[in-house]
Amino acid sequence: MSISMSMSSTVSSTGEFLPLLIAGSTASGKSALALALAKQINGRIINADSLQVYDTLRQLTARPSAQEEAQAPHALYGHVAAGAPYSVGVWQEQALAQIQQAQAAGQVPIVVGGTGLYFKSLTDGLVDLPEIPSDVREHWRQRLEAIGLAELYAELHQRDPPLAERLQPTDKQRILRGLEVWAATGTRLSDWQKIKPQAPLTQAHRILLLPDRDWLYARCNLRFEQMMQGAALEEVEALAALHLPLETTIRKALGVSQILDFVQGNLTREQAIEQAQQATRRYAKRQMTWFRNQMTGWESFSEQDYTDNYDKIFSFISQNSLTTT
Repeated sequence: MSISMSMSSTVSSTGEFLPLLIAGSTASGKSALALALAKQINGRIINADSLQVYDTLRQLTARPSAQEEAQAPHALYGHVAAGAPYSVGVWQEQALAQIQQAQAAGQVPIVVGGTGLYFKSLTDGLVDLPEIPSDVREHWRQRLEAIGLAELYAELHQRDPPLAERLQPTDKQRILRGLEVWAATGTRLSDWQKIKPQAPLTQAHRILLLPDRDWLYARCNLRFEQMMQGAALEEVEALAALHLPLETTIRKALGVSQILDFVQGNLTREQAIEQAQQATRRYAKRQMTWFRNQMTGWESFSEQDYTDNYDKIFSFISQNSLTTT
């Protein structure tokens, strides 16, 4: 099927191409699908993965290769320094700019990734929280050092009980966030979260890949073995040389801790691979559960091997107008 032919009949003189959102867990084949579609329908691929934004760990985070990037326009991949702060709000702003640029250039914006909150920021919007002053952030980090996470969690229970009830006592980042927001604004974060934001994307095609679990787990296992045969080890050693704090987002990438344990002699190569594969499978399972619960209105596809099996997805796209008019 030629999507470019069916697409041309939907384009008007004033219409803009609607964004095409493709969500899926790690190893689900979403990047391969996005690339195949981009080549067929003149698309611009926009990253929606919170780890692939960083300029390190290209292979370990499964960022598109240089050869893949050369086959179609790609955006928001590897544009953030490893230790730099980055948030869903910043991503939303950059993604919307890329969508508009793609539309102005006559391209179909194809937003693809596995970070559900990124997609939700587009389809549901974000609460416009005030900027937290740096001195407030520093105060609570010093409190953490002084009294420990358990006491900080107890303090959150006093300041924002509904939020604390939803969090694990070990969730340092969100505990700090709750206390920072309360201190900076005088309003509980749980109350801020009740505000219904305005969705920036009111029209978009939404595709969710939900492959068979056994097939997905086998893909997770194979992909990590291939990463270890490739550049993953060198990437992690280069990341370690930056001496970033353990809580830095990029340090949480799947496989980093296991490879570091292997490098330091705490695990054999086989043990590192087995433990990283297990962590990847568990992460994929959590992603699938989240997608099923949060993306109920998305068009889901359970077929495997998307590189050979695009017919249903192509048919879905060709049967729906790709333009805003």
